[in-house]
Amino acid sequence: MPRVLTASRVRVPAASEADYLATLRELCQYAEARGQRIWVFRHAKDPQLFIEFSESPTEMSHRAQASRLPEEIKLETHLQSLVTYAPDAWELWTEVSLAAPTEA
Repeated sequence: MPRVLTASRVRVPAASEADYLATLRELCQYAEARGQRIWVFRHAKDPQLFIEFSESPTEMSHRAQASRLPEEIKLETHLQSLVTYAPDAWELWTEVSLAAPTEA
C-alpha cells in the first residue's frame, strides 16, 4: 500500500519558533508510535519560513485525517495558534512506486 504525505509551508514568527519546535517534538512522539513521521526544514533565505513533511502508512492514518488522542488535538490546536499554515497545507499526496512493473 502506498504511503501518504503532506508538505506544509509554515510561517513562524521569530518569537514563536522555540514553542513551535517544542510542540512539534511532542507531536512526533505520538506520530512515531503510529508509524508516522514528521520532518521540518527551514528555508535557506527566509528564516521564518518552514516546511513540515508529515508521512503515514495510509491516508486514514495520516495526521491530517486520523482520529487522535485529546492530547494530540490540543497540540495541533496550539500549533495553529502560533503559526500561519499555507492554504494548501493539508493536501494529501500519495506515493507513486518507481519500481519496474513485473511481467506477467
